[in-house]
Amino acid sequence: MFKDIEFKKALQELPEKEKDRLLLRLLKRDMDLAEKLFFELVDTDTAEDKRRHMEIEIVKMIKRFSEKHHSLDFIASEMRSVSGKISHHVKITKDKFGEISLNLLMLNEVIEQNSFSLSHYRPQKSNKFYSYVIGRSFKILLLISALHKDFLLDFKEGLERLGTNISSNKMLLKTAIYNSLDINWLINAEIPENILQIHKEIKAAGFLK
Repeated sequence: MFKDIEFKKALQELPEKEKDRLLLRLLKRDMDLAEKLFFELVDTDTAEDKRRHMEIEIVKMIKRFSEKHHSLDFIASEMRSVSGKISHHVKITKDKFGEISLNLLMLNEVIEQNSFSLSHYRPQKSNKFYSYVIGRSFKILLLISALHKDFLLDFKEGLERLGTNISSNKMLLKTAIYNSLDINWLINAEIPENILQIHKEIKAAGFLK
């Protein structure tokens, strides 16, 4: 409907007062749109400022639920909540760099802050956690590959940290191998040019679920 030329023309011809009234009604119903417009038109914080706020919030959230819970599947559920906040940040700010750096931060902090649970919790009851970490790792590689290759250096440290964290845990490494995630892509920050095709083939084969 919104692509219809006549409809667009009719909207453009509305009186300014009517446009303002309709916009205010729309903003009341769509808080994401309202927040996005506030960021673009009024907010004095930049995307980088908000990214730094998110980094602090993510570390605090992970510390809080890691101290209270030791079930890795529960922690995987909490990670999805963190991921939702990252997605919201990206939606409002269009911060593609932050989408990668914040996801890297989340995975590394969760693995490092839950080293005890990773060492002592029974693997067969933690499939959601292991699968989520590996799936999110693949997503990070895909997001980086979509940017200019010069950006890869900016994520080298985080990727190496993630690769080391995964390889230091037997079940995480096993899950990575099972789902065809080459840890060397992370540790060496060397992403295959055809990573998108590799990912499609892996998904088509029934992995990364």
